Amino acid sequence: MPKGIAVDKQGRIKARASMSDTNLLLTITVLVFFALYLSAVVFLGGGFTKPQNFLNILNNNASLIVLSCGMSIVMITGGIDISVGAVTSLVCMAGAVNLEQQGGSVLTVLLIGLGIGLAFGLVQGYLVAYLEIQPFIVSLAGMFFAKGMTTIVSKEPIRVTNEGFLAVKDTRITVPGLGAPNKLGQYIPAYVEVGVVIALLAVVLLFCLLRWTKLGRSFYAVGGNNQSANMLGINVRRTKFLAHILCSLLAGLGGILYFLHVGSGDVANGAGDEMNAIASSIIGGTLLTGGVGNVAGTFFGVLSLNTIKRIVSSLGFDEAWWSNITVAAMLCLFLVIQSIVLLRKNTAKQ
Repeated sequence: MPKGIAVDKQGRIKARASMSDTNLLLTITVLVFFALYLSAVVFLGGGFTKPQNFLNILNNNASLIVLSCGMSIVMITGGIDISVGAVTSLVCMAGAVNLEQQGGSVLTVLLIGLGIGLAFGLVQGYLVAYLEIQPFIVSLAGMFFAKGMTTIVSKEPIRVTNEGFLAVKDTRITVPGLGAPNKLGQYIPAYVEVGVVIALLAVVLLFCLLRWTKLGRSFYAVGGNNQSANMLGINVRRTKFLAHILCSLLAGLGGILYFLHVGSGDVANGAGDEMNAIASSIIGGTLLTGGVGNVAGTFFGVLSLNTIKRIVSSLGFDEAWWSNITVAAMLCLFLVIQSIVLLRKNTAKQ
């Protein structure tokens, strides 16, 4: 029987134990995030006391939220996809060229971004699911291919001047009741960008998919144990295939949100986002072994990851290696927590 998968009298899959592990890790992630942020408010003050500082974490990481959710879905099935950062860069560059050199629009950028994501998902998903090639190797090839294609599209950075695109990019959605006065005493309302709304909507939809649909339960079953999932009548290959398609589609959407935030195409766009997505998923409670995870936890994983980076910067450690060291320590902490959860689970079975 796969991890956390139970079957009722009618043979329908129930994900109780898996969800219990998921909920436990989610609770830990949420508590850690609030502990980090409240500690920053109490001991550092400054910008951490302003609501806009928190909302800026969302504004700056809407793309990463979407990428991390896609990564979590693949990891739940026991796989991984390290091409998402390069796909983000390719989408940004292709969108910039389309707008500036081909007379495109926001709609064409949307179609290009999702089309690129779908293409990568179809190819990588087929290689992983039906040819049974290791997902790390497949996505590594996909990463190099996407980086090469980005350079072929354009070697030089492209700043977008398309008025329709800039109108969407510069749209600010006011959050009632969360404003604060500036140095002159003028009240400045808090706001989020359009990308944040899209990212939050994606999190909600993916949470519902994993929690209440047959496909979502199949992801957990396949990640728990391929053979047992197959015995339960689940098409393991198709499930893995769909997981990779969904991850790459979300990478395409993440690329669009990244593009909306920075407003330019550059070969450096999305650099390292695949590692940040993996880190956010792990911090959010997604097990590397598969079968356990939750996009709600991944969302708080992104917040925790970027909160700790801001804390390190506020303490005066602006050098990049201090941030990397802190993130590494945080990852180790959550890996230990996950190991304890698995040990508790295995002990209970015995």
